[in-house]
Amino acid sequence: MKYPWMDEYLLSKRGVTKDLQPDWNWIRYHVGGRMFAAILLDREDQPYYINLKLEPLEGEMLRRQYSDVIPGYYSNKQHWNSILPDGEVPEDLLRHLLDRSYRLVLQGFSKSRQREILGISCCGTDCGACSFYGTLCKGCNACGGKVFYRPEGAACPIYACCVNRRRYLTCASCSEMPCTIWRETRDPSMTDEQFEQSIQDRIERLNHIKLIDV
Repeated sequence: MKYPWMDEYLLSKRGVTKDLQPDWNWIRYHVGGRMFAAILLDREDQPYYINLKLEPLEGEMLRRQYSDVIPGYYSNKQHWNSILPDGEVPEDLLRHLLDRSYRLVLQGFSKSRQREILGISCCGTDCGACSFYGTLCKGCNACGGKVFYRPEGAACPIYACCVNRRRYLTCASCSEMPCTIWRETRDPSMTDEQFEQSIQDRIERLNHIKLIDV
């Protein structure tokens, strides 16, 4: 296959899993349990198509431009497209198309479910890496921002602003990130250096998924 990097590239995306559908001999890539890409294998386990999802107009334009892109093989031909694994589609373009497919499928979930799938809070905190996760705290997504260190029934100010008031997926949609609320909710146990590093880490995580939110 012309695109040997594809498996590693797709599995590097947050929330992605893969399986083999033995009856079809398809390697399928899922986000939140929904397929967004597949490598179709023949009887010799060699790829003969790459399937991905696009907006109908984008798929139609792509098929006009490249003869080795056709309506989705054994898929909904309005939303799915099949690409020859050894064709003329440039690698950078295929990466873009795979990103688009991932984004389209992920956006089919509610924003709260998207955050759960991505394993990230609205402020970019990786809840699963927190020592309190699973004991004192269920995570912002599960508890609606009403984390254990806030007064009972009160949401974290960041969650209240981002999710409850502005209806954003994450703070990455806000031009003020990182704002004063981020700094006012500082963990008092952190040094100045640790706190600034935590902000940069959260921004990096959010920027990685920024294009998902529209």
